[in-house]
Amino acid sequence: MNSTDPGPRRLNSTEWLICVIATIGFLFDIYALLMLPLIIKPAIAALSAPLVDQLVAGGMARPDAISLWIPGGKEYVKWARVLFFVPALAGGVFGLLGGYLTDRFGRRRILTFSIFLYAFGAFASGLVTSLPQLLFLRCLVFVGVCVEFVAAVAWLAELFPHHEQREKVLGYTQAFSSFGGLLVGAVNVFCAKIALDLPALQGGHEAWRYTLISGVIPAIPLIFIRPFLPESPAWARRKAEGTLKRPSIAALFAPELRRTTVITTFVFAASYGIAFGAIQQMPQILGGPKGHVQVRSYAKGVQEKAVAEASAAGKPAPSPGQLRQIAGNASDAAVAKVTIWQEVGGLIGRFLLAVLAVRIISRRTLLSIFQIPALIYVPLFFWWVSTTLDQPDSLGWIKAGIFIAGFFTVAQFSFWGNYIPLVFPVHLRGTGESFAANIGGRVLGTAAAFITITLSASATPNPAKMAIVGACVAAGYALMGVILTRFLPEPKRDITE
Repeated sequence: MNSTDPGPRRLNSTEWLICVIATIGFLFDIYALLMLPLIIKPAIAALSAPLVDQLVAGGMARPDAISLWIPGGKEYVKWARVLFFVPALAGGVFGLLGGYLTDRFGRRRILTFSIFLYAFGAFASGLVTSLPQLLFLRCLVFVGVCVEFVAAVAWLAELFPHHEQREKVLGYTQAFSSFGGLLVGAVNVFCAKIALDLPALQGGHEAWRYTLISGVIPAIPLIFIRPFLPESPAWARRKAEGTLKRPSIAALFAPELRRTTVITTFVFAASYGIAFGAIQQMPQILGGPKGHVQVRSYAKGVQEKAVAEASAAGKPAPSPGQLRQIAGNASDAAVAKVTIWQEVGGLIGRFLLAVLAVRIISRRTLLSIFQIPALIYVPLFFWWVSTTLDQPDSLGWIKAGIFIAGFFTVAQFSFWGNYIPLVFPVHLRGTGESFAANIGGRVLGTAAAFITITLSASATPNPAKMAIVGACVAAGYALMGVILTRFLPEPKRDITE
């Protein structure tokens, strides 16, 4: 054991509070990020309506105008790519700056700023009236999330210097982040069911708006408590002693860190690429006018029920616009239930990784336990999905399949929070984490969504094609990860260096 390792001990009340607040922070990160796959289809449909009206007023035939904006249409594809990739790019670039500021000015101060930023972005995004507004606010959310993750991981790792205790704290607090995915799926289902009873937003009752605004709720305890928690002792001590070196991005590519920086960045990208290239596209594959037959049938049944209830009550039948909202909300609810299964699988996978992290010494072996099955399973599963969208009894099997995909893929995200703090020195910890997580995960990894949406674009909605393309993109990223993990440096155990 290193001389700087104080040995395991029982957590005091402040440390338990730190763990709880960190758990909420990680939960909110995933909650905010996983909103987009759930709301992108109805959001584009709602916010493009004024543009369609302009096209019609300009003389374009209405069917032609609408066809541009349905899933697979030219304008839909353009905005879907932009909404997936531009916020991730903004998060990557400004998140990298946030990592530098974390090393420069302290973990706690930057954490607090990031919370305010994404809380504002989450709340305001539910009130948007145009797609450019939604894009800008999603960029703010991504920047806040990217900065928060890096600062929180460095902060936690340095607050718990004992190796085994640190592995448990980082592993289990990150494991709970999958509750964010479960929660956003459940909230989306809930909002879809009660949307018509909630106060109107921008003149309508669209579930996607309420889902976006709900993102501010987990941020509330963070805003009030996190500013009063202690600063990282390792960072604060070096700052007080005047021995804290000035961080720089160039230092990440010095001979002693170059391999670490490059390999961690690309393997981190591989983990995210599997998720965003395939798994996060499942709502678009299952929803929409050509999605899964059972989802379409459910949405139509909810429409018919609303018409029948209005007739029985002696009320006017819902307008065409209201019927579209009702069908869209019903489709969103059905798809969100599939997403919940994905996050349950991810939650169990994260907990298993947390358990294995203190039992398996080799980090390469630990990551490979999840990477290799993902390489084999995820592409095969999405290829199978492409063949089964018209089979009414297949949705249950899809839920089981996405559970397994989430288990092997989402668990890899927790690995990085345990690994990265150990491979960069104190004065470069935030900067190094930020480069790997934001340039690797948020930019290169999330680019997989851009690739899948672009390559699957067609004149008419074709979810089967999207599933096949997603399978190929996920396979490419997964293969890159498996190969490069062989060269992943094994970290040191002393967090105070």
